[in-house]
Amino acid sequence: MRRIYKITSASPIDFAAEELRKYFRMMMPHGGNYRIEYKPDAKEGFRLGLMQDFGLDVSDAEDTELDDILYIDCTEEGGIIAGDNPRSVLLAVYEYLRRLGCRWLFPGVDGEYIPTRELEPIRLRHKPSMRYRGQCNEGAEFQQCMLDAIDLAPKLGMNVFMMEFMIPNSYYDMYYNHLNNTGNRSPEPVTPEQVLQWKRQCEAEISKRGLQLHDIGHGWTCLPFGINCSSSIITDEEIPEEARQFIAMRQGKRELFNSRPLHTEFCMSNPEARRRVVNYIADYADTNDNVDYLHVWLADARNNHCECEECCKRTPSDWYVILLNELDCELTRRNNSARIVFIVYTDTTFAPLTEALDNQKRFTLMLAPITRSFTRSLPTEIKNEPIPVYVRNDITLPSKVEEYFLHLKSWQKMWHGSSIAYEYHFWRHQYYDVPGINLARVAHEDVKAYEKNGIRGIIEDGSQRSFFPNGFAFYAYARTLFDTSLTFDGLIEDYFSVAYGSCWRQIYEYLEKLGKAFSFEFIEQEASIDYSVSRFYNPPHADNLRRVKEITEEGIRIIRKNYNAPYRLGTFAMRLLEKHAEYSNMLADALTYKAIGADKSAWEKFNHLVDAFGKYEAELQSVYDHGLAMNSLKNNVFTLKTNRPEAAYM
Repeated sequence: MRRIYKITSASPIDFAAEELRKYFRMMMPHGGNYRIEYKPDAKEGFRLGLMQDFGLDVSDAEDTELDDILYIDCTEEGGIIAGDNPRSVLLAVYEYLRRLGCRWLFPGVDGEYIPTRELEPIRLRHKPSMRYRGQCNEGAEFQQCMLDAIDLAPKLGMNVFMMEFMIPNSYYDMYYNHLNNTGNRSPEPVTPEQVLQWKRQCEAEISKRGLQLHDIGHGWTCLPFGINCSSSIITDEEIPEEARQFIAMRQGKRELFNSRPLHTEFCMSNPEARRRVVNYIADYADTNDNVDYLHVWLADARNNHCECEECCKRTPSDWYVILLNELDCELTRRNNSARIVFIVYTDTTFAPLTEALDNQKRFTLMLAPITRSFTRSLPTEIKNEPIPVYVRNDITLPSKVEEYFLHLKSWQKMWHGSSIAYEYHFWRHQYYDVPGINLARVAHEDVKAYEKNGIRGIIEDGSQRSFFPNGFAFYAYARTLFDTSLTFDGLIEDYFSVAYGSCWRQIYEYLEKLGKAFSFEFIEQEASIDYSVSRFYNPPHADNLRRVKEITEEGIRIIRKNYNAPYRLGTFAMRLLEKHAEYSNMLADALTYKAIGADKSAWEKFNHLVDAFGKYEAELQSVYDHGLAMNSLKNNVFTLKTNRPEAAYM
């Protein structure tokens, strides 16, 4: 009888043992069982536990709760699979299976490749390159996609999952109301109460795997005052009258910014307002002691801070630090050791001038360069240059990430603790790099650049369904966080050879051609030849877009020759490419008109894409986020107008 012994009892180790047995059974050519037992003194079989239980060195972990170390020393008959914390044991199990040839390339069962084979000796000791390796929920969410995303994260070597908002119903509403697709699917509204239950289910799945749970972000600027933020927009009449005194005053009025609670700042110079916010956060931290990092961010908008006489005496970042110090004092008074993440974002991109955080051990800084370009990777070396001075409610955020790093250096005059990044590769930019190859390279190189600049990890704000036409970009991101020594060419072969089999090089070359025809820079508004006309005005590029159908015809020939594979993963991957070719043709039609400045025709072609491709939403929903994809293209490409009549281009 073959056995898996648990040397230590912990939920992630229990789950790791079950996962190891499941995949062993799937790989075993002749069937059979692996019995799981708890036996701290086991000397044979596969033994799962903490490295400390086996007397193994963990001295290179600065903090064994936060830093992962994976240890594997196995023969065909058994051995040690361990980590310096329970989560690391699960990560070590997946890495052991990876070394045996297993791969997880898409969410869900269709995305896994488990070879039928015998075991072989494997030895490994690895400390992942980045401490924080994660993602945050975003886009149009449905519950099964969230559960699949959580399940996939540790299989790729990730250790962080963030659930944004107290109740993330705005994201769930996008899917269940079938945003941009009601012509094909009737809305299925869900209540905030249901979404809150689902969030708790996600938290349970995160805890089962031992992943770090990061929580909330925006919301603290309205919820403590009784202002409802479960709706994106509310009317002025819905604001409790008692709360109005705490809302940021702009142009002499205390009212919601664009009628959006989550976009509205509060009057931070008001001691009672700060007291309410601090107590609300502390109460939440007391109740939700399963949260590993509580994110305390301000409003999700810029240039909307309070203009009252007292607020104007300090910058928003100075008031922010005052608030955080008061929060630290309250948490300390309550004997609560909650970790707090504060964010360098919008107006707080500009560093404080006079204030500093007192208890730096409690806090982690998060750099969020939302307005950077994503067509090129981050620099590894930053030249010192002057940065703009903060002007209240009149800032322009950087387009170059170099400037964000310079702002970070300004913060570091008072901040000496750990820093992480909040990134946006999969927020909407995956829809601007149509085949995903360019974005994959940027994400891969960005991770390495962040490491060289002293950033200890990344959380990606993006859709959990960024796997269309495949998941290579997300895979490259996750695996590079795990090991920054990996090369981009090595990642290409790793992913494509498993997904597409013997024709993988042809598929990669096809997607490269498709990417050049679309041009990532063009869709990102960086290739206009006359910005006075349009951010997309580039008539010569229209010829490249007209070549898309020729390229997809070539791709379809390759796909049809390799349509079915011995494993479901290969068949699934080819079917996605087939659908992606159809999507590419329709998008190219719309963008061709955009390039020549014919906005009306571009809009008509885009609407055809929205409806025609929307019929595949249910079929593709595990990997493709139709609501977010169409929203991103609609709001950032097709509704942007040229400055000349369309007839001038026809």
